[in-house]
This record gives sequence, structure tokens and C-alpha cells, in this order.
Amino acid sequence: MEVILKNSIIEYIIKKENTKNLFEQESNIQTEIITINNEKIPVFIGEFWTSKQRQANSLHEISYRACFKPQLPNFFIKALTNEKSVVYDPFNGRGTTVLEAALLNRNIIANDINPLSIILSKPRLFIPDIELLKKRLLQIPINYDLRADIDLSMFYHQKTESEIVSLKKYLQEKETNQQKDEIDYWIQMVATNRLTGHSANFFSVYTLPPNQAISPEKQKKINLLKNQKPEYKDTRAIILKKTYDLLKDITSKQISQLKTIGHNALFLNKDARYTNEIPDEFVDLTVTSPPFLDVVQYADDNWLRCWFNNIDVKEVEKKMTITRNIEDWKNVMKDVFKQLFRITKTGGYVAFEVGEVRNGKLKLEEIVAPVGMEVGFKCECIIINKQIFTKTSNIWGVSNNKKGTNTNRIAVFKKL
Repeated sequence: MEVILKNSIIEYIIKKENTKNLFEQESNIQTEIITINNEKIPVFIGEFWTSKQRQANSLHEISYRACFKPQLPNFFIKALTNEKSVVYDPFNGRGTTVLEAALLNRNIIANDINPLSIILSKPRLFIPDIELLKKRLLQIPINYDLRADIDLSMFYHQKTESEIVSLKKYLQEKETNQQKDEIDYWIQMVATNRLTGHSANFFSVYTLPPNQAISPEKQKKINLLKNQKPEYKDTRAIILKKTYDLLKDITSKQISQLKTIGHNALFLNKDARYTNEIPDEFVDLTVTSPPFLDVVQYADDNWLRCWFNNIDVKEVEKKMTITRNIEDWKNVMKDVFKQLFRITKTGGYVAFEVGEVRNGKLKLEEIVAPVGMEVGFKCECIIINKQIFTKTSNIWGVSNNKKGTNTNRIAVFKKL
């Protein structure tokens, strides 16, 4: 039975620490005390969740740069909410928080200034019938004379490019005529995710991991280095296979539940500082992770996804909070926290994950804690989840320091 201790995240941590069999291995939580704004804040350091602890649902397996694992929001959603509570993410990304919340039967609100976020997250609440999906894929007209308006020959075989451009044209026409339905949105979501990657199950020739698209010039160098050229990929078959992969853990009960949650959900494409559509005192829990200074270039990494979805990547880049200046970043986050304080219910929580940046030298959790406190929140604690990564993980640049560890650093706030 799920133990809910909504009165204190600290009680929940202690309960988990002292309860056997909740972790695969015996946990070892260290506790420190730091002083911020003349208040003593407990810091809990340990492995509270890992990728091994609980297998994440297959529906999460959509790649996106700098996203956290589903185990992170799962921890806070189970600790601090009940079924039908409202869970929010103002920096939605691929939708990890809201999808995990929906799987746990919570109501959801999602926001992201990047329009790709809705394209990648919302369709997964409306899972299509497989037979209808197969039929729709066969109905999409393909013109093998079509070419992209930019040179994509370094990524795709000519026939594959024609199929991608035909699908792009089909989706654009359906959008213009306001005829897109849940199956179209699903196809768009999966196709967006399959544009480039490093296995046979992507539309492209071998390239970097699928959470970013490198430049055409760099792809040409990879092709020369690997002595490769794009081979034909059957885009419809790949879309169908990825659909099966996404749905392998989903039950019919969950499909119905997700659809119900989806119909009641609110998806916004706004600056997180200006979300007036969300009522005052409405949200029980926010679990989020903002852009970390200039660590990730979201627009550059998603240029090909933006092209496919007719999104102006330069406009997205202008709107996003990407700066090397810590004071500018703090000022933006303060305005975000003002909105969070307004919409959070009394007794509600915010779990604000700031990861590990600049090789751990910059402790953003200690920077963001006073920002939240200044607008009225109480900083309950800081949780630092440590995970040891394998050599394989390090190959992909997962590790951020020489010891092969990476951390989630979360400042936890409560509205009193």
C-alpha cells in the first residue's frame, strides 16, 4: 500500500529510510545542515531512486535533451499527492512529470515555451487503436518526387526523404484544415522522435544519440568517418514499430485512464512567468527542471524536429531562457517562483530540480533556494540523489565528473 505523508517530505524520507524492502539495496542517506537566509535547511544525500529501482513505463521512451528520469517525479508524486491531485510542470520538455502523474491517476497541467513540448507529450495521453493506426499510415499519400526545401541528403536516402516530406505535407494540410485527430497527432509525435538516431529504427543513417540533431556539416564528417551513406528506411514500418515499443507496458485500464486525464489536462505554450490561465491556489505539486544557464542549446539541438513541424527555430531560441549570467537566470527564476506561489495550494509543494552544472562547481540548489524563499515559500529541504554510472553511460557523456557519478539536486518548497 502506498504510504502518503503529505504533511512533510522529511517524514516521508525518514519513513522510506527506516522501512525495509522499499529499496532494492539498503539505503544510506547522509544528512547535512546548511543555512540560507538565516534558516537552517536539511540536505539529504543518497540514492533515493535509480533506474533499477523501478522500471519506468515504456510510454516514457521519447528522447529529449536534458530530461530527467521518470523515477524522480514518481518519488515526489507518491510522497506528496493523492489520486486526482493536480501536478504541474512549467518546463514540460518531453512531458516526463505530467505523463508519470497521469499514469499515477493525477490531474495534470503542462507548460513549455517550446512548441515541440506539446507535440511530444500530449499525444501519449491519447493512445490510438493499433489497427486504426495501421490503416491511417497506409492512407497517407506518398509522392516520391517530393524533396525537402533544405539539403538533407547526408541524413536520408532519397526515398526516405520523400516519405518524410510527404508526411510533413500531409500533417501540415490536416492542421491547416483543422482536421488533425488523435491518430494524426500520435503519428506526428512518433515521427518527430524517429527523425535521427543511432540504430536501424530511425529514419536516418547512423548519427548521434536521438536527443539532438547535429548539423549537416558534422553529419557529413560522420558519414566519411564511418564510410557510410544513407540507406532506404521504411518510415511507416518504423513508426509502427516504435508505437509497439511505446505501448509494451500499457494496459487497457491505463489507456482509458490516460484518456480521461488527457481530456481534463491543460497544456500551455507560454513563458513560465506568465501563466495566467492557471487559477490561484490550484496546484498540489509542481515537479520541474528549468533550463540550466547555457548548458543545453535546445533550439540548436532540435533544429530538424522544428523543421519537420514547421516551427521557426530562431523564434524559439529568442524566447528561451539561455544565459551564462547567473544574476539574469536568478531574476527569471524569481518571476517563475512568483507564479508558482500564486498557483500553489496552501500546503502544496514545489520540487525544483537543478541538476549538476559546470562539473558540480556551481550549486544551483543553493542559488534557487533563497529565490523561492523570497517569494514566500518555505524551503523544506534539499535532496541530492546520487547515482553511479557505468562505463557505457560515460561513453554517452552521462557522467559529469571524474568519479563517474551524476546527481539530481532538488530544492523542495512548501507553501504554508
